[in-house]
Amino acid sequence: MKNTFAKKFTVCALAGVLGFALSACDDSSSAGGDETETSALSSSAKVTDKVSEPAEGSSSSVEKGQPDSDAKSSDSKDGTSSAGTSTKFSSSADKLESSSSKGEVPKSYAEAKVMPSGTYDCSKYNCFTTEYLNQEFLEAGKYGEILDERDGQVYKTVQIGEQIWMAENMNFDYNYNDFHGENFGSKCYKESADSCAKYGRLYTWAGAMDSVKTGCGRGRKCAADTGRVQGVCPNGWHLPDTAEWNVLIDAVGGVSTAGTMLKTTEGWQIDADRGMDVIGTDAFGFSALPSGAKETGGYFYYAGQYSHFWSSSEYMGGNAYIMRMTYYTALATWSYRTKYFGHAVRCVKDSD
Repeated sequence: MKNTFAKKFTVCALAGVLGFALSACDDSSSAGGDETETSALSSSAKVTDKVSEPAEGSSSSVEKGQPDSDAKSSDSKDGTSSAGTSTKFSSSADKLESSSSKGEVPKSYAEAKVMPSGTYDCSKYNCFTTEYLNQEFLEAGKYGEILDERDGQVYKTVQIGEQIWMAENMNFDYNYNDFHGENFGSKCYKESADSCAKYGRLYTWAGAMDSVKTGCGRGRKCAADTGRVQGVCPNGWHLPDTAEWNVLIDAVGGVSTAGTMLKTTEGWQIDADRGMDVIGTDAFGFSALPSGAKETGGYFYYAGQYSHFWSSSEYMGGNAYIMRMTYYTALATWSYRTKYFGHAVRCVKDSD
């Protein structure tokens, strides 16, 4: 109990020193006792690749720059890219009338080599079921589509604000053996192929970061290189860092409602007796499913209840940030997990 309190106090204190707006310090613990929750970072906080633990008696710093002292609130029109540059967004009303919500395939899809939905024949390629996608978007042609030529997997894509995201989780079977011969990389939830067909795969952070392009991933404690990390994503796509996730959260209305806006309308636990469930609207076609997680000891948990997405941003060396959504809240919040855990991966399109 003392250790848990100390960890939580340290995290909250660190976040406060860094200047992040806190929404809460989660009191929940992991199913296996190895998870540690942290308070949510402000969706407009400028978090880059690493957060360094401050030395005793000194002020903390964020590598590659301090947090902006006059950071905007979550409903700000300014987002922050992974390079630290400002990106303008329209008002909330204008966002709903953006190219991603008019029934048109955005022009930027062609530039990004994203094909219209339905381009690839699912009898020849591997496709996810479309039942959990936003059906209005699907019928109106608002989703794009890409083919991962490595394994023939087809992914739906969606433009939200100025970003293009995968609308489905990565399902590339990436695995490797460490020097002990133990297999790491990715797993289907509860080792079920049906789960991979629904949720995609759960990756360790090393598996998500990959070693093919970055030199990171052959060991369990790989460290992030500076700049954009392709990781396990297809060519032309990359694993988002915290700043890029924050741009998405801002684009859909801010932290307080982002979970509702990004979650699928089906597939999440409904706990009517306790009145805790918050139904997703999938208003922007992101279609986040509750894919659960995998613990270091091989224990799988929380499918149907939680969605945890890796970022490429580290937290104190042995951990990395995740974007977290749950069945019982409208929030989309920051937390962190040990790099050995297995979580879902969403890729974002490289910008020019």
